[in-house]
Amino acid sequence: MLVYTFIPMAAAIIGALVAVYFSPSPRAVSAFQHLAGGVVFAAAAGELLPEILEQSHTMPILIGGSIGIAVTTLIKILDEYYGEASSFIVSVAFDTLIDGMIIGLGFVAGSAQGLLLTFALSLEVLFLGLALTSSLSRLYSSAAIIGISVFIGAMLPIGAGLGLMAAALPPAVITGGYAFGLIALLYLVTEELLVEAHAHPQNDSPFITALFFIGFLGVVLLEHAIRH
Repeated sequence: MLVYTFIPMAAAIIGALVAVYFSPSPRAVSAFQHLAGGVVFAAAAGELLPEILEQSHTMPILIGGSIGIAVTTLIKILDEYYGEASSFIVSVAFDTLIDGMIIGLGFVAGSAQGLLLTFALSLEVLFLGLALTSSLSRLYSSAAIIGISVFIGAMLPIGAGLGLMAAALPPAVITGGYAFGLIALLYLVTEELLVEAHAHPQNDSPFITALFFIGFLGVVLLEHAIRH
């Protein structure tokens, strides 16, 4: 099962390599960020939120969500003291770790579910890798960016291993983990990707804004097609 996580890991690294060696324009960077934001939001809404809403107990959701708020607040503090790049890297690393856990839990639920999640999240991390690398290109060398991308990609098999182990935990703990993951993914979209994308209004356009919704709808249609 863990071998499947190397597919989205490879997608993240490929996205990084493309962004490093082809130096996308500021408008292209904004486009990648909008598209990645829509795809991540779809993953949060389509995979985590339904799992949370199916649970009958409120306390695990409250605890997991509160921990998520505390961690994302800490990331925001990191942003203020160490710069936006550091918080962006941490946010994306959290996202890929959570994605890996989702894949691991998906395979516990069934091979079809696991493969579906692997395919959908490969698309997510591809665009996320493009967005991250494009944003960091003005601050780090190509070698450093590739190293960061490999580190972030490695979070996927690590997360999948944690997901497989978490499957043996009580359902309440798993629900709390989903709530934590939901907050973390929403933070990545609202406080990192979209903030970065709108930092330079001259790069905005109606089409680039629409890419957020295209990414969201694309993942929804993809998951619907695979499930049916």
